[in-house]
Amino acid sequence: METHTHGYKIRLGLFVAGGLTIFILSIFIIGKQKNVFNPVFRISTTFNNVSGLQIGNNIRFSGINVGTVDNISIINDSMVKVDMLIKKEIKPFIKSDCEVAIGSEGIIGDRLLIITQGSADGSIVKEGQYLTSNEPVETDAIMASVQITAGNVEIITRELAEIMVKINGGKGTIGRLIQDSTFAENFNQTMDNLKKSSKGLNENMEAAKHNIFFKGYFNKKAKMAEQKKKDAEKKNSRSKNK
Repeated sequence: METHTHGYKIRLGLFVAGGLTIFILSIFIIGKQKNVFNPVFRISTTFNNVSGLQIGNNIRFSGINVGTVDNISIINDSMVKVDMLIKKEIKPFIKSDCEVAIGSEGIIGDRLLIITQGSADGSIVKEGQYLTSNEPVETDAIMASVQITAGNVEIITRELAEIMVKINGGKGTIGRLIQDSTFAENFNQTMDNLKKSSKGLNENMEAAKHNIFFKGYFNKKAKMAEQKKKDAEKKNSRSKNK
C-alpha cells in the first residue's frame, strides 16, 4: 500500500513539474514574440480605418518582425490612434519620414503594420513620435473595382461577338471585302490600275527629262541638289575640324 502511494506521489510530482515547465516555456515564447522581455520604445500613428488590425499584431520593417501593436484607441469620429512597441535595436534604422501602412500575412492572414524605409539623411525617430500613415484599401472597394472591370470586359466581349457575326454575315466594308468575291475582285482591279498609273507616270517623267523643253529645268534641279550635297559635306567637315 505504501509502495503504491509512493509511486502515485512520484507520478503526481512529475506531472506538476512537467506542467510548470510547459507553462514557463509558453510564457517565455509568447513574451519573446510580443517583446515583453526585450527593451522597446514607443511610436504612434493614426488611421481613418484600421481594417481589422488588433492589439498584439506584428509590425514589420524591411520584411522583419520588429515589434507589436500595443494599443488601439479612437480619438474622434474619423481618427484612430495606433501605439506601437518597437525593439530598441531597430531604432537607428527608423527615420522620421518613414510611413506606416496596414498589410496582411498572406491572402487571408492576420493584419499587421508595415513601416516603410525612410530617406538615408532623415533624422532618427524619437520616443513617442507620430509617423505618417498610408490609408489601407478596403477589400470591399477592391471587389467593387473588380466587378466594374468584369462588367466592362463582358460588354466589350459581347460587342466583339456582334461585330464578328456581322463580318461573317458579309455586313459592313470588312464583311463585304471578306465574303463578297465581286467586291474583292473590284478592289484588286483598282489596286492594279493604281500601280499601272504610277508606272505610267514614272515613264512620262523619265521622258520629260530628255525632252528639249524640260531638259534645262531637270538639269538645273540636279545641279541644285548636287550643290546642297556639297554644302552639307563642307559643313560636316568644318564641324569635325572644330
